[in-house]
Amino acid sequence: MAYNIKDVFYLSTSATIAAGTDNGGSAQLDLSAYIDPIARGRTKGTGLAVYKAHFHVQQSASNSDPIDDAEAGTFSFGLLAGAGFGDVATGGLLADPVVYDNTNALLVQSGQFYGPKSQIANASTTMSMFPNTGVMPSVDVPYVIVRDNVCLTYQVHDQMTEATSLSVRLECAQVTLDQATLNQLLRTQTV
Repeated sequence: MAYNIKDVFYLSTSATIAAGTDNGGSAQLDLSAYIDPIARGRTKGTGLAVYKAHFHVQQSASNSDPIDDAEAGTFSFGLLAGAGFGDVATGGLLADPVVYDNTNALLVQSGQFYGPKSQIANASTTMSMFPNTGVMPSVDVPYVIVRDNVCLTYQVHDQMTEATSLSVRLECAQVTLDQATLNQLLRTQTV
C-alpha cells in the first residue's frame, strides 16, 4: 500500500442538510468499479484504501459562502463502509447512537459540527466550529473498504437554521489483498 502520486486518486460525494428538519440523511458513493472482493486462482482480491477524508461544510444556497454566524444547528457526521443506505434526504434516516462510535467497524471517519450560534449559550465552550473529528484513517494505516459502497451520513441534533452542504473528498488507492486479509475485512465490514 503505497501512498504516492502514482497510486492515489480522489473520490467525492456531498449531501444537503435541510433547514428545520430533525433526524439525518445520507449520500451513497458506489465503489463497485474499484473493489473486487473475490480472489480467483492466482489473482488476488482488490480493496479501496482510504488514506484521508477531507470534510467541508458550507451554505447550500450559494455553494461557496461559509456558514453564517447566525447558524445554531449541530450535527454528527461520518463515513460508513458498506452501509448501503443509498441517498436519503434529511429526516429520512434515524442513525443508531453507536453509528459514530469508535467501536463501529464500518466507521471510516466521523466528527461533529457546531454552528457558531449553538456555542454562544455556553460561555465556556472553546471548541472550533468544524471539524471536531472523532476517528480518521491515516497515510500509514488506511481504512481498506472491501464492500461496494461507502455512505456519507449525518444525524441532526439541533435543526439547521439554513440549508447546509456537507461534502467529503477521499484520498484513496486500489490495493491487492491476500486471502486472509480479505476474509478478515469481509467479516468485519458487515452491517
